[in-house]
Amino acid sequence: MSFTKSLMASGALLALAGCNLAPDYQPPHLDLPPAFKEAGGAPWQPAQPADQQARGPWWTAFNDPVLNGLEDRIEAANPTLAVALARYDEARADAAAVSAGLLPRVDGTASISTNRQSKDRPLRGAGQRNVYGANTIGASASYELDLWGKVRNQVAAGRAEAQASAADLASVRLGLQAELASDYFALRGLDERAHILADTVTAYEKQLSLTQTMFQGRIVAGLDVSRAETQLDTARSQVSQVASQRAQMEHAIAALVGLAPAEFTLAPVRWTPALPAVPTGLPSTLLQRRPDVAAAERDVLAANAGIGVARAAYYPDLSLQAVGGFQDTGFNLLKLPMAFWSVGPGVTLPLFEGGRLDAGLAKAVAQHDEAAAKYRETVLNAFREVEDNLAAIRWLGTAAKDEDAGTLAAQRTLDMATNLYRDGADSYLEVVTAQTALLEAQQSSLDLHTRQVQADVALIRALGGGWDKSALPSDDESSTLPERAAKAL
Repeated sequence: MSFTKSLMASGALLALAGCNLAPDYQPPHLDLPPAFKEAGGAPWQPAQPADQQARGPWWTAFNDPVLNGLEDRIEAANPTLAVALARYDEARADAAAVSAGLLPRVDGTASISTNRQSKDRPLRGAGQRNVYGANTIGASASYELDLWGKVRNQVAAGRAEAQASAADLASVRLGLQAELASDYFALRGLDERAHILADTVTAYEKQLSLTQTMFQGRIVAGLDVSRAETQLDTARSQVSQVASQRAQMEHAIAALVGLAPAEFTLAPVRWTPALPAVPTGLPSTLLQRRPDVAAAERDVLAANAGIGVARAAYYPDLSLQAVGGFQDTGFNLLKLPMAFWSVGPGVTLPLFEGGRLDAGLAKAVAQHDEAAAKYRETVLNAFREVEDNLAAIRWLGTAAKDEDAGTLAAQRTLDMATNLYRDGADSYLEVVTAQTALLEAQQSSLDLHTRQVQADVALIRALGGGWDKSALPSDDESSTLPERAAKAL
């Protein structure tokens, strides 16, 4: 009969051990649009989702070997990425520490002491010595029966937080990669601007020489020479300004690849912007492709498990404890008569907490609501970024075509104004006006093409780059010590 009762009690404990007080987890609900609003007007956008395609390093789509080499250096040398990696390692270590609560705890103890008791100690026996030794060697073991799922929810929260940290790491990596690409294209745009200005300075020098010759021949007034000199000096000033901007951009790229500016140089080259086709997929794929969205969703899961931990605090904690060892006044320890042991369960039941448990549960619910709101905020921001860059690519493309046409027209205007001036049929003011209009059109056209490429980079970043939610570590991977930390043990 006693065996039957014990079996029934064990069965009841096992049934209780499966109890979990956390709410059933469901990611926050979102009404997703059927398509991106700004994608319809971009003819280069594929109509079908392309999220299932294999994705390598996304920057290779721009077909720039120099950019490819720079991007490869971020992983090994960027300090911001190293900080994010260390935070992820820390989160994994925390998850591993929490997971240890699922296993029994065993401690070894040993002590050697000499003690003197007071002559007038209460309840002192008549035959007791004033000075005595107390030497002990033993061990203790304890195991918490997770009846209400407190430990399991702590483990689930720890693993979710580690996965969120892994997604944060991916967000930092993607952000740095996109920042490097954007800075690189800005630098190449400055290279092309410097080339335009160099050609302009050469043209202005020739024009000044022509004007000076005509002035010496008393064909034109000195005012035309002054205007030509002003144009030339202004163009030379712009050359210096562009050189300053390029130096600063080069320094920014050096910092991204983990080098001091003095150790890094990028040679100027001619640059023709190239726009790769970027498949956007469907809006729903954004929830899988953005690491910040994945991190926000994992935070909701961790907060959901936190509610289970807070609810379990209302119920008793039941643990199994065992203590055993040997004790002697001398060092003759390892003998059976010197042994001691104690085995039994322990129960802790909250009786009066002064509202602390209610406050803890209210805090856990509020943290869950906060995480859910941040998730929705992150998703809406993701959609906004995609739509912003789709619109930018669309309208910048239209503007660039118009500006290119305007540049050709400005060149024709300058050619005609110069010919009329040489023939004495028009004033030099018309030449100056045409020169100014051409230079502004050339620089505006280059600026629009550069912004197009940068918008492409921003769109790729907004779509999650080459990342996917499947890249998150599994529960087991999230709760194991990182390799770098394990080597230090």
